[in-house]
Amino acid sequence: MGANHILVIDDDQQLAGMLSELLRLEQYTVTCAESGESGLRQISASLPDLVLLDVTLPGMNGFKVLERIRSISTVPVIMLTARGEPDDRIDGLSRGAEDYLPKPINPRELLLRMQAALKRSTPEKTPAQDTYESLRVDTAAGIAYLDQATLQLTETEFRVLAQLVQAAPEVASRDRLSQSALGRNYNPNDRSLDTHVSNLRQKLDATTSGLSILSVRGNGYRLRKREAAE
Repeated sequence: MGANHILVIDDDQQLAGMLSELLRLEQYTVTCAESGESGLRQISASLPDLVLLDVTLPGMNGFKVLERIRSISTVPVIMLTARGEPDDRIDGLSRGAEDYLPKPINPRELLLRMQAALKRSTPEKTPAQDTYESLRVDTAAGIAYLDQATLQLTETEFRVLAQLVQAAPEVASRDRLSQSALGRNYNPNDRSLDTHVSNLRQKLDATTSGLSILSVRGNGYRLRKREAAE
């Protein structure tokens, strides 16, 4: 598994201690921060491989901390919170979180989600590039280009886009996208994938490329030119 460095940002010292013990038993290196400000200082000093971030922090809340993290890094962030309402999950995902787990935390589920997020953030061993229209994805570098300009994407958005480009002009199924982008089977009750696709669509629609993402009912998504909308 290696010595991946995990940063836990949570003011609940009992929970942070439990997570630290669990993760160290799994051979992770763990550091903890009790506030968003302290966590951001640690990230600036030494970038971790993954961040476990609580929402209800004193002072700067987890959503604000996530925005600050995303302004400087694409490090995977899994949000941990007692706030499990759909709107809260969508808010976290729309701000760039890779995943979202409600408390109380199931240790096995947490470890599986972490492993999937770390695997997604690791560059592919075999360099590969795929193109569609003016889009080019470099899976080795984890970078996407549109009209020769770099697209600013989260790790998950990049994984979604890479699958869409590989499938284009055909449809990429939700199962395929969920497995690649989230590391799990698609669940129609989990809106995580749709939120990531929506964020990605907004970024494409904000460009002058004419490319967008079409939702295909009962199947998945595909890339298309906006002027060819169905």
